[in-house]
Amino acid sequence: MEKEIKIGVLGLKRGLCLAESARQNNMKIVAICDYCPEVLEGALPKFSELGIRAYSDYDEFLTHDMDAVIIANFFNEHAPYAIKALNADKHVISECAANITLAEGVALCRAVESTQKVYMIAENYCYTKFILEMRKIYQSGEIGRVLYAEGEYNHPMSTKEFNAIAPGRNHWRNLIPSTYYCTHATAPLMFITDTVPVQVNALSVPAGDMLEGTARKSPDVFAPILLTMDNDAIFRVTGWGLLAGHSNWYRAHGTKGAMEVVRGPGYFGTERVRVWHEPYQVPEGFEADRDYTPDWPFCKELAEKAGHGGGDFWTLYYFAEAIRSNTQPYLDVYKACAMSSIGVLGWKSVLNNGAAFEMPDFKNEASRKKYENDHFNPFDPSQKIPLGIKGTREPSQK
Repeated sequence: MEKEIKIGVLGLKRGLCLAESARQNNMKIVAICDYCPEVLEGALPKFSELGIRAYSDYDEFLTHDMDAVIIANFFNEHAPYAIKALNADKHVISECAANITLAEGVALCRAVESTQKVYMIAENYCYTKFILEMRKIYQSGEIGRVLYAEGEYNHPMSTKEFNAIAPGRNHWRNLIPSTYYCTHATAPLMFITDTVPVQVNALSVPAGDMLEGTARKSPDVFAPILLTMDNDAIFRVTGWGLLAGHSNWYRAHGTKGAMEVVRGPGYFGTERVRVWHEPYQVPEGFEADRDYTPDWPFCKELAEKAGHGGGDFWTLYYFAEAIRSNTQPYLDVYKACAMSSIGVLGWKSVLNNGAAFEMPDFKNEASRKKYENDHFNPFDPSQKIPLGIKGTREPSQK
């Protein structure tokens, strides 16, 4: 943490949490930006001792003397703002999703390559203590090569809770199809196994009756997504589910054993990891079946204070490390666009009865060029893309 990094924050709801984690990693908040005057005014007291500059205009914000930008505006607006920041000579850490069209993904990769700035997706679910432990186990070779894995992100809410975070019919949470918020389920599995998706199939579950009292136009509440990975493994993941039964859960089956987060109550379940082997495959020095609670590899006190199971601390830690070492982070632009594009291709698959859709190779210009004009975007009302498998819901609420 030898070099102080000057950083600005766009989006002052979610952005406030990431700003605090940035400060823990010796990053100095020098500017904040939000186009909502009430949000901007409400955030200023939290930074009063820092002497920061507040902006309501993003282009003006980017002229401020700073090294990097936290992109934490609305879910479906990240890519254009990230590209502007990169072209303004700023490093970028972007909230999920990185892109909500394939064309945005292509443009974002090109912007990172042309500017040579650091880009990272702030996918915090990779950095819970149990996912870090599962990555260590997998990298050791104990369970062999992954053949099948599962990742779930199911987060039901009461009508009151949902309306509080999704005000108005045109808020992105009321428009989002069931496949799009998929990085919390997918990214940890990619991180554990060092694999990327090459093909996407998806289906969707409608249940508009569960949404009475909300302004949600998207009537589907869950999407099981099948991913074919670049090592031929199959992963089953989900978009943001609204089914009864909160679940953040991950499992991986390999050629030599299996592991999972032990299911249980709480936001992240039990946080225990179970690893098991068949009797004929127990590695020397290991038990056939063990179940334990892992700990942080380091920076325990700081991680324990951070949101999302410690993940908010670690995303900013590795972003700062990437800037200081002038290297791209593990969660780089190519992985960011692949995991985000699962949502796009997943919805195309849903609307085509679960048909398979190929994932662009975002590292390869010849592959991604085919998608540079693919602007398929259900958030754009002019495209009139259904927001549910049986159509778009018309809520009575405003």
